[in-house]
Amino acid sequence: MSVSLILVPLAVATVAAVRGATASRDERGRVICQVQTRMRDETLLSAALRETNAVVTADHQEIVASWNRVQATFQRGPDAVWSAHFTGDVDEQGAVDIVRAIDAEYGRQVQRTVLERLRERAPAAGLRLESETVVEDASVRMVFAVEGRPS
Repeated sequence: MSVSLILVPLAVATVAAVRGATASRDERGRVICQVQTRMRDETLLSAALRETNAVVTADHQEIVASWNRVQATFQRGPDAVWSAHFTGDVDEQGAVDIVRAIDAEYGRQVQRTVLERLRERAPAAGLRLESETVVEDASVRMVFAVEGRPS
């Protein structure tokens, strides 16, 4: 089975945002799905794929992720939108479920990156991290103290 997905950035997703995913067929009869996503950064996408237990290979043109009996080839189109072509033991719903799992992990990758930048840049901004708490929904609360700057 072969399924292709077009991964639409959330900022662009209008109709897809209401339905979550839309499907059609191309001229060769292959299933084409559009799934809303926030994935833009290829480094974070590769990391998210690895967190879903995919074996990942990447070059400047595409990212290939392989799981047990399923493979996805991610390519960025001229409009900077990622598309994923799934092959192997996968149907339309399975491909959509995989993309949603990748998107959730991508969100965690973004969160980690932002937290690292905050920790790194705080001292230069005159801030000291006093506490950091991860709550039940995995959101993070950081409390910074303003350091006195010598005049």
